[in-house]
Amino acid sequence: MSRVFNFSAGPANLPTEVLEQAQSELLDFNGTGTSVIEMSHRSADYMKVAQAAEQDLRDLMGIGDNYKVLFLQGGATLQFSMVPLNLTRDKKQADYFSTGIWSQKAIKEAQKFCQVNITSSAEANNFCSINDKSSWNFNPEAAYVHYTPNETIGGLSFDSIPQTGDVPLVADMSSCILSEPIDVNKFGIIYAGAQKNIGPAGLTIVIIREDLIGNAVDNTPSLLDYSTQASADSMSNTPATFSWYMAGLVFKWLKDKGGVSEINKINHAKAAKLYQAIDESDFYHNPVAINNRSIMNIPWTLKDSSFDKEFLEKSVRAGLVNLKGHRSVGGMRASIYNAMPTEGINKLINFMNDFASGK
Repeated sequence: MSRVFNFSAGPANLPTEVLEQAQSELLDFNGTGTSVIEMSHRSADYMKVAQAAEQDLRDLMGIGDNYKVLFLQGGATLQFSMVPLNLTRDKKQADYFSTGIWSQKAIKEAQKFCQVNITSSAEANNFCSINDKSSWNFNPEAAYVHYTPNETIGGLSFDSIPQTGDVPLVADMSSCILSEPIDVNKFGIIYAGAQKNIGPAGLTIVIIREDLIGNAVDNTPSLLDYSTQASADSMSNTPATFSWYMAGLVFKWLKDKGGVSEINKINHAKAAKLYQAIDESDFYHNPVAINNRSIMNIPWTLKDSSFDKEFLEKSVRAGLVNLKGHRSVGGMRASIYNAMPTEGINKLINFMNDFASGK
């Protein structure tokens, strides 16, 4: 069997070394005679797995002791509800940036719990650029400011972290976490679904400043209250044990690669290659403003959409899979997360060039 290059937006490809290690440990984890899949989350052996994963993530991101790191379930989408439920007890208003489909979904959910002010919307720009900071409209009464640093579907990315003063900044980093160094201290909450840059689906990472815990609105379901999860070290119920274990392997792999700063250099080089191939071609087009282009999710269209089906069929035969763009925007999209090797980018570019030259 020959593995293909998987450009899926998520669940996404994982490092081959991580998959091989998991495979070697699957039947007998650490000499226990059982699989990690079968192991109690409260056993001493599994607790070591969980604690090591948290510490490695803290090391990679420089997470201070004044933050809790939670390993939850429900995907980033559940955080669309948990954030307002936990942060709007005293202030029933929140600021949201609208920069694409995922931020719009977060807004729609938050509106069930509080009054949402749209700080800035990229809709008039067809979600192809972020409005200038001078036009941003913050509500001084907001309980928090929410934004999506990287829009997975449209490939739109902020080029800097919004400055919100004393108002907690909340970020959905599902498709960009661990792709570049950030100052965690600038955030009140960071959350991310695991299935892009961390591990298998089923796990959600939440990094939350401790002073924001314990203020959930009345009648918040227990499992949606951050204080419940934090006080139980994310084990108030059975967590996604296998996904947590796999995330720990990915964290160790990333540390072995030199950490986030080193993988960021590789990510920028990969993205620059692919954008250059698109920009230098009269057959392909990327609509996103250059300073707002994502290094994780790169969409493009073909000169004639009638070629889309043929492009996708031939790309699969070439060992390049899941390049179809999201149904809402069409075209193509390559998600090139940390685990995508440069070899995959090179092969994709060669295929794109060959395809275009034949038309």
